[in-house]
Amino acid sequence: MTDHKKARMEEVLALRSRYFTVVLEDIYKPHNASAVIRTCDCFGVQDIHIMEKKDLYEVNPYVVRGASQWVDIHKYEPEKEHSAVDACFGKLREEGYKIYATSPHGDSMPLHQLQPSEKTALVFGNEHAGVSDEVIAKSDGLVHIPMSGFTESFNISVSASICLYDLQEKVKQNLPANYFLEEHEKELLRFEWYKGVVKNVEVHIRQFYANQ
Repeated sequence: MTDHKKARMEEVLALRSRYFTVVLEDIYKPHNASAVIRTCDCFGVQDIHIMEKKDLYEVNPYVVRGASQWVDIHKYEPEKEHSAVDACFGKLREEGYKIYATSPHGDSMPLHQLQPSEKTALVFGNEHAGVSDEVIAKSDGLVHIPMSGFTESFNISVSASICLYDLQEKVKQNLPANYFLEEHEKELLRFEWYKGVVKNVEVHIRQFYANQ
């Protein structure tokens, strides 16, 4: 590891956060999900949650431009005991998130009215149908980006970018105490990131523990 790489990682780690997170539901165009992953990395969002129902997601390396090695991707599939939505939302609520589905329908509030006073998860649906009825029913609320044209929605990666920028601007002046990662979280990430860039890392790890 060069000093430059280590310094750059420390700069990014200092700004990494799990206060906001993004959830993708059944995305069937891999390049769109990959673009969202890239967006999350750019905004310092560490976790992306992907609910796989009919469609499975694989990272598109040409779109993520390496971003996937710096973020944590959590996948959920339907099982006998629960749906993919139940599995994902259960984990998020255990971690203290308020969950908002992005949808222009029903009692959806415009984005500027959403005040992120607690950890917030935003759910984005697939390119054709948006979020499912199950997601809408099980979310804590609905939010939408107001439109001025004939088109009803932005591309998913564009929507994620607008939402994350808006939410981060709202908390920037008075950051919550739990906004940035705790030191033990940084330590775990630092180890994973080092492993991702050091050549023959498994050999180094074995040698290190052999010498203890």
